[in-house]
Amino acid sequence: MLTHKELKARALDRADVKDEYDQLDDEFSLLDQFLKARSAAGITQAEVAERIGTTQSVIARLESGSGKHSPSLATLQKYANALGCRLEMKIVKVKSSNREKNHPACATNHPACATKR
Repeated sequence: MLTHKELKARALDRADVKDEYDQLDDEFSLLDQFLKARSAAGITQAEVAERIGTTQSVIARLESGSGKHSPSLATLQKYANALGCRLEMKIVKVKSSNREKNHPACATNHPACATKR
């Protein structure tokens, strides 16, 4: 029987699985940051919910990363503020192979997506 680590390694050997996993990395990273910040603030999901005017179940769903619910930017900002933090976002160029595969329009050389070649 495979361990979780072995199963993950085997699955990530497949290019299609690796691509999907990599696309979720940013989402998982953000969720992890929220969980760590809430833990550091020493507050519960219920306390976050009260501070932003929602229910504990909404916070639990947000933190679960189930993919069934995509919180708005305003909700994420409120969550961060409830923790005494602020939300920062940035746009980062992707490698050309990923851009061409996932965003064909960006394979052109228009200024917004042009890369140094």
